[in-house]
Amino acid sequence: MSWKLNQAVAEILAKGADGGGISRDEALTLMRLEPDSRDAYALMETANRISRRQFGNKGEKHFHIGLNVEPCAMDCAFCSLTRRAGIFKEKVEFSEETLLAWARQGEAEGADALNLMTTGGYPFSRLLAVGELLSAAITVPLVANTRDITHREGEQLLAAGFVGFYHAVRLGEGTITPFTPERRRHTIQVLRDVGLRWMNCIEPVGPEHTAEEIVELMLLARRQGATYSGVMRRINFPGSPLEPYGMITELAMARMVAVSRLVMGDVPSAHCTHEPNAASLLAGANLVFPEVGSSPRDGEADTGCGRGRSLADCTRLLREMEWNPEPPSNCFRPAARSPQRPAVEGRG
Repeated sequence: MSWKLNQAVAEILAKGADGGGISRDEALTLMRLEPDSRDAYALMETANRISRRQFGNKGEKHFHIGLNVEPCAMDCAFCSLTRRAGIFKEKVEFSEETLLAWARQGEAEGADALNLMTTGGYPFSRLLAVGELLSAAITVPLVANTRDITHREGEQLLAAGFVGFYHAVRLGEGTITPFTPERRRHTIQVLRDVGLRWMNCIEPVGPEHTAEEIVELMLLARRQGATYSGVMRRINFPGSPLEPYGMITELAMARMVAVSRLVMGDVPSAHCTHEPNAASLLAGANLVFPEVGSSPRDGEADTGCGRGRSLADCTRLLREMEWNPEPPSNCFRPAARSPQRPAVEGRG
C-alpha cells in the first residue's frame, strides 16, 4: 500500500533539515501531528538525522546530583520536595564524602557533566563551597541547577568552578510556581552576560499544556542560544496537585523532542530528553540524565534508590540506540557557542 507524506509537513521537514530552524506556525503544525502517525515518524526520523550529523553521533550523560532534601517553601506544584507535598518532613544535606563519592563515580563512568541541583532555600554560599570542593577533585564540568541569580552570583559560580547553569522558564510559571516568567528570563540574560553556558529544557510538560505555550519556549531557547534544549515530561508523585491532569506518554514526548530539535536547528551542542527513554533517542535527543540525590520527581530522598536511572543504565541505553558515549562532550568547548541564525518566528 503506497503512502505519501503530507505535502505541508514534507516542506517543513525539508526546511528544518538544513539546520536553519522553523517558524512558530511550522512548529505548531508539527506539534499537532498524531504521535503514532506516519507523518510524526517522518518528523522524528528527520530530527534524528539532524542530531546524528550535527553531534557526530555523540551520546551525552549529564549526571544529576541533588545536593539536599527539604520541605521547600517555594511550593512549586510539580515538585515532590515542597512543604505542601508533605513527603519530606526533615532537612537532609548529603555529606561532602557522599558528594565526592558520587562525583568520582561520575568521572569514572564517563559522565559528560555534573548537574548539581538544590532546593530553593539552599544557601548559595554552600553551593559555591561544593563547587570548589568538586572542581578541585575531578575534571568533569560542573553545571549549577539552583534559584535565580544576580550577575555577581554568576561571577561567583564561575570562580567556584562552574561552567554552566541549568535554567528553565517553566510551563505554568507564575501559576504553579511563585516565580514570574520575567524573572526567569532575566536570569537567562545574566548567564549570557557573565559567560555561563545556559542549559535548558521545555518542562515540566503535561497534557494540560497547549502547543502554543510549548512552542513559545522552544523559540525562546533558540533565540537565546541554549547550549542544549529538549523536552522533560512532568512526573506526578503520589498526591501531586497536578495528578488529575495525568501525564503525557513517552511517544508524545518524543514527538515534542523532534519538534524542538527542528526549531533549535544549528544552535545547540546537544539535545536532551528526561526521563531517559529510547523513543526520544530516535527523535533527535542525544543527552540523558542519570540521577542520584534529591529529585523533584521522586519520593525517595536519594533518587538513585528510586526513580533515578544509573550511569551504567544510561550508558547501555545510549549504546542500544547507537549513540556513542565515549567521545568528549560537545557542550563544553573552550568558547561557548552562539546562534548562527535568528529564530524564525513568523509564518513559514
